Amino acid sequence: MIVSKGNLKLKAPDPAPEIDWAAVDAKPLADAPDEDSPELTAVQRKELRPLGEVLPGLTTGKTRITIMLDDAVLAAYKARAGGRGYQTLINEALRRALEADAIKEALRQVIREERAA
Repeated sequence: MIVSKGNLKLKAPDPAPEIDWAAVDAKPLADAPDEDSPELTAVQRKELRPLGEVLPGLTTGKTRITIMLDDAVLAAYKARAGGRGYQTLINEALRRALEADAIKEALRQVIREERAA
């Protein structure tokens, strides 16, 4: 038998069960730790350190910040980004600006040296 759209009969999906969100919200969080996450002792809590301090080599090379941008600038980068992400484009533009500044400063230094000679 050849399966086609005409002779294929699909069972309707079961409706999603109703969730009583009020009951979920009213239920207290588990106070007792489970075997996967035992409660820390006072000594263990005192010994806790930030991850960056324990593993200083572990870094993404990026820092989360909050920045205020003009609406027009943000809209332009979002429009250019497509599926890549506008924050990546903004980061690349800032990186290129820094490189351009470094080139300009090197050129100024060469010109100063040539003038002095």
